[in-house]
Amino acid sequence: MSGGLGRPPIGIVPIVWNNTDVATAGPLVPAEVILDEAARLGFDGVQDGLGFPVGDALRHELGRRSLRLAEVYAALPCGPDGPGPGALEVGRVRLAALHQAGGEVLVVAAELSPGRVERAGRAGAPGTPQLSDAGWSAFAATLETLAREARELGHPVAFHGHAGTFVETPAEVDRLLSSTDPDLVRLCLDVGHYTVGGGDPVAALRQYGERVIHLHMKDVAADPLARLRDGRIGGFREALEARIFTELGSGVLDVVGVLGALAERRYEGWLMVEQDTTWKPPSESAAIGRNVLGFALRTQAEGRWAA
Repeated sequence: MSGGLGRPPIGIVPIVWNNTDVATAGPLVPAEVILDEAARLGFDGVQDGLGFPVGDALRHELGRRSLRLAEVYAALPCGPDGPGPGALEVGRVRLAALHQAGGEVLVVAAELSPGRVERAGRAGAPGTPQLSDAGWSAFAATLETLAREARELGHPVAFHGHAGTFVETPAEVDRLLSSTDPDLVRLCLDVGHYTVGGGDPVAALRQYGERVIHLHMKDVAADPLARLRDGRIGGFREALEARIFTELGSGVLDVVGVLGALAERRYEGWLMVEQDTTWKPPSESAAIGRNVLGFALRTQAEGRWAA
């Protein structure tokens, strides 16, 4: 297929510069440095990040660098019986931040949860805490309420499955989507987390089709993934310390297959380069991800795939 994907906007998730879950990560990088680097490296936009300005101030800083606010991320506290009492308000605060800064997509996930963090990568094993039936219903209702409010402000809500949370595995992502209105709750497929959870991102893209409106392009290093799955790595945070997420194109992700599946449906949403941790300087990893993705997109558009 030639030209099926075109030139979707490419963004960067700034966690590669600032990840407070990882003790061995470097010192916090100021927001203005991250935004300067995102613009210098040729990204079209960013996810909101730690220490970023808010509202009109963020809109101004992005505008003067010709960047867009592609998304704001909301992690809702969630236990076995569903979202906690403050979960909807957490989402509303993040929605307000998105809207006030002129952003686009509200990406919503469950928060990292005790009992699930330790089982990341093997959440399908017996004894892993699960959402109750009431929990599934409560989670679906919370997402749909938030999505209705977001739609009134002109923003879509895209759900993001995440390792170490109550919605990690392909079966859990599928149940969440089956429990919610597809016109309200769309899907942000994080190909890295979906892989860690035991899924095939290419198959997911074909299964969910137009419901996928946003992508996190995240690669997974083979050795830490194997050690996480067999228990030699004890959980999600330890996996981050082992740099389970790696530069795009250097892990197990089928980048060609992902872009091919997107081309089949002429996807026009964001492609967000994301890498939670790195052994390299953060800007170097971000540059690798941007260049690999740019090259793959050009190759796909020309109807040829390099070996």
